[in-house]
Amino acid sequence: QVQLVESGGGLVQPGGSLRLSCAASGISISMYHMAWFRQAPGKERELVASTSAFGSRNYVDPVKGRFIISRDNAENTLYLQMNSLKPEDTAVYYCNADQAGASSFWGQGTQVTVSS
Repeated sequence: QVQLVESGGGLVQPGGSLRLSCAASGISISMYHMAWFRQAPGKERELVASTSAFGSRNYVDPVKGRFIISRDNAENTLYLQMNSLKPEDTAVYYCNADQAGASSFWGQGTQVTVSS
């Protein structure tokens, strides 16, 4: 059984930082394209950052220079370091593991709230 379990969310003031983790079981993330998505209230789920099995990384423009996606294949864990957080970063953040469309798995999400 595949499980992706996100953690690390919470309430933070604008300008603060959080580090999200996504612990995987049942799959080896080294074989998967991994990504973080987020969904704000009333909005569609959107891609935030992704990293390929070969290590390349991509970010959407709103988070470039502030967020860093990384993976530890030995620990089978995906991370998202979020710095200089803004109120518009408030959302539920989801981890995704995808294998060229053949299989795709989601975590349950972790809430990030940026507010003073």
